[in-house]
Amino acid sequence: MKHFFLFLLFLTINMLNADDGMWLPHQMKQLGLKEKGLVLNPDDMYREDGTGIMSAIVYLGGGTGTFVSSHGLILTNHHVAYRAIQRASTPEKNYLQNGFVAWKTDEEISVPGYYAEVLLGYEEVTDQVISVIKPGMSYREMHDALDLRKKQMVAEVEKEAPDRRCKIAAIYSGNKYYLFRFKRLSDLRLVLAPPKALGNFGGDVDNWMWPRHTCDFTFLRAYVSKDNIGISYTDSNVPYQPNSVLKISTAGVKQGDFSFVMGYPGRTYRNYTLSEMKKDINTMKRSIDFRLQQIAFFNHAGKNNGEVELKYASRLKSLNNGLKNYQAKLKGFEKAGVIDIKEKLESEFTNWVNSSGKWKEKYGTVLNDIAEYVRKTEKEYMQYRMVDNLLSSRYGVVLPAQAHTILRIVTESAKPDMERDLKYQDRNLARLKMQIKRAERSYDLNTDKEFLKFMLNDLDKESRENLPEILVNLLSQVADSGIDSYVDEMYAQTVLADPERRLQLTSLTPDQLKEIDDPVINFATQLESYLAAYRESEKSSKMERLELKKKYLEAMLQIHNNQLAPDANSTLRFTYGIINGYQPRDAVHYEPVTTLTGVIEKDTGIFPFNVPDKIKDLHKTKDFGTYMDPEKSDIITCFLNETNVTGGNSGSPTLNARGEQIGIIFDMTYESVTGDYYVIPELQRTISVDIRYVLFVTEKFSGAGHIIRELNLN
Repeated sequence: MKHFFLFLLFLTINMLNADDGMWLPHQMKQLGLKEKGLVLNPDDMYREDGTGIMSAIVYLGGGTGTFVSSHGLILTNHHVAYRAIQRASTPEKNYLQNGFVAWKTDEEISVPGYYAEVLLGYEEVTDQVISVIKPGMSYREMHDALDLRKKQMVAEVEKEAPDRRCKIAAIYSGNKYYLFRFKRLSDLRLVLAPPKALGNFGGDVDNWMWPRHTCDFTFLRAYVSKDNIGISYTDSNVPYQPNSVLKISTAGVKQGDFSFVMGYPGRTYRNYTLSEMKKDINTMKRSIDFRLQQIAFFNHAGKNNGEVELKYASRLKSLNNGLKNYQAKLKGFEKAGVIDIKEKLESEFTNWVNSSGKWKEKYGTVLNDIAEYVRKTEKEYMQYRMVDNLLSSRYGVVLPAQAHTILRIVTESAKPDMERDLKYQDRNLARLKMQIKRAERSYDLNTDKEFLKFMLNDLDKESRENLPEILVNLLSQVADSGIDSYVDEMYAQTVLADPERRLQLTSLTPDQLKEIDDPVINFATQLESYLAAYRESEKSSKMERLELKKKYLEAMLQIHNNQLAPDANSTLRFTYGIINGYQPRDAVHYEPVTTLTGVIEKDTGIFPFNVPDKIKDLHKTKDFGTYMDPEKSDIITCFLNETNVTGGNSGSPTLNARGEQIGIIFDMTYESVTGDYYVIPELQRTISVDIRYVLFVTEKFSGAGHIIRELNLN
């Protein structure tokens, strides 16, 4: 029992020092926010009539945005909209380079593939979901029963309206399930984007770093049909009128101010066990090598070709972003001794388990069981990634990835809707086909061909013991002709270079697609035979892991008296903390704000530190309008607070104690990225662009006074 009480003391001290949670909205009541500085009535956060603050915060399918006007204007990050800006650009009209302003609504540019989901409400549905689990079921039977139940519940909710979208999310590894209802707005348009010199100021050099001076914002607008239904772009659509719009405060920030963030963080792993974390560290190391190789390839491909450079700009930005994130994580884990900390926590967990016969019987083997699961699945997962990397829609080779998407659509469409993989249900087919069509803006055919050669030649260097059998066989098949000749012939004979032809193929039957005998489709089909088998075996495997983690999290919830923040999973979350600087190392202290003077000081005239002449002139003449900070007599560009965020939070509003927007989240500090796995409170800081810098650039630099007049300024 002594060990148990020491463990509780350890947990209590850590919980009192800092809040490291990304909390669900209904959990806010347990946080004592009034005592910590919140002025806003917590009941104003979410209201069933859709007028609460949460309804003004929208999910952008990988990022976050906020409604800032009653005419559907959405404020988000430049880097969240980066792909949309890139796809809208041409060498002649390079909006990435030069920025964009729509002076009238009919000049706003449609951004296909982007959407905004407005939260309508959420509810716990644990009992409804798990009622299908019966004693004696195998892991595969459990998976299939849960999969079907969730699909049925989603389908029932989505009957409510044509633009209704629903998501059922497992919280605490299935100890709880919540159903989220959204209104999906499928017609988004680009309204204003600053030039890259401001929106991506500092580039990869400053990424994840402080001090920071990036004006990382973009305005989009959501449109709906005249009867308020979220549909795809048509000329007759009208601006959406949201029920909730955030107020914007120009009062600024100061040291110690209470602040909070609401958004849609993607994934965190704070409730991972030590064995799971070690597996992820190994995966990160491999991913760093993978990203370095891709970055070198695409930098070389676009070196003397502006059109190729533009087409791969978004991919390169994403690759560099992830590279630096993983490098910072590995460095931070080592510096902070996170592995040792996790070992100590697991030792204390074991002591707690052993302090009670009941707990020992129920949880006594759970850590070892998870470790054994990781051990037996790690190599297979690594081999799966080798194959998936070739066909991935994100980082794979575009034409084979397109062929794989076509193959999956055709194969899955032959099944009843409820038996399909979720991604290929009828509800998602329109988006998949749009992705096929818009791929033209993000790849170059010859570069794609050379990239496949590059990928296959790199795999050919691997020891055959590390490769899955499907890749061993593939490389053996092409050994006589050689990889380069094999790929050249494949690309010379394929019909997939034509985007219209690709779309036509999605309507075929499996037999009709096979009859075409296209070499790229045949290549994807060969790899899909392995991927399909992996997905089938993974259904049992993932259910086994879910059940193990469910047991582990059940124990952790008991230890924490149910006051344990769940890991992020792209559902709406709340995090809070004060405006504050930090000390990353000995004799170095960072202030919590940066200024426009700092932008000028970083100017080199060369990207990523090329300051536009107009910004220099505005600074020189101190033409700051109403956005000057009275204490600094300058424009505050960015600020830090003690909230904790992750990928997906980009574009989230930073709000003051009254619930008014004071900034936009766009990054974490280099020392903070370990927080995806373990939060170090004294180093955990989030970076926001100050809303006054956004307004200054919008009005004084871009001259877009019409947008300023549209905003809900306070």
